[in-house]
Amino acid sequence: MPQPTHVQTPTIQISVINESTVLADADIVPVVAALQEQVSSDFLPVWGVNAELSIVPKSSQPPAGSWWLVLLDDSDQANALGYHDLTAEGLPIGKVFAASDLKAGTSWTVTASHELLEMLGDPNINLTVFVQNSNTAGTLYAYEVCDACEDDSLGYSINNILLSDFVYPAWFESFRTEGSTQFDRMNKIHTPFGLLAGGYIGVFNVSSGSGWQQQTAEKHPTSMQNRGAVGTRRERRSITRDLWVSSLPQRKIVGNAQKYRQQLQSIQKRREAA
Repeated sequence: MPQPTHVQTPTIQISVINESTVLADADIVPVVAALQEQVSSDFLPVWGVNAELSIVPKSSQPPAGSWWLVLLDDSDQANALGYHDLTAEGLPIGKVFAASDLKAGTSWTVTASHELLEMLGDPNINLTVFVQNSNTAGTLYAYEVCDACEDDSLGYSINNILLSDFVYPAWFESFRTEGSTQFDRMNKIHTPFGLLAGGYIGVFNVSSGSGWQQQTAEKHPTSMQNRGAVGTRRERRSITRDLWVSSLPQRKIVGNAQKYRQQLQSIQKRREAA
């Protein structure tokens, strides 16, 4: 059985906001329930972090002090509506690009699980583990809890909702030997820093000057997703925090969303008339 290695922190309030044009609110409800169970039953015991998820009704304001998990079509929509690197209060935000997932043939529910757990594990996107190779060389590993085992095929289901696998704290502990403990929820990784097919991790060679790079199980990345779209955690990790932009106030975002949907309807009508 996995052993808790972190002191439990106060329960974090997460506002789930659906701005996607490809997801109905009815699609969201069972997924949020599954995410809640994953956090409280699977993630909390090993990471010591708990969260309470609540769906924000259309045109409503997220509760003050809550973190946001926003369901969007793609990064273009995120920018158009005003969802940037932080909430309007400067708090953590996670983004799920549902339309991009649908186009790529990947599961938006796995992405939602991935973004939620990584936001809880490293909300400021600045935690790393340093593995020193010599007196003057070493590698920083990004403290991302789903990247190493992120492929849809590696996930698991709660109430028929497919969710992301995630690593345990032991994955970041280089002193662990092969098979000595459990390294991920599905017990498919057997060594520290082990990467499964389709998985990756951000690495920073402190002496090379090359910045953040993506290390994959394969010799070459197998997906464009490894590059990270604008606004994703991967992209934000490579940007200094003083350059992060806070999201617009929710009232402004609601207005932008209405205009955005009107523009989409206008485009659709022109296509149908052509």
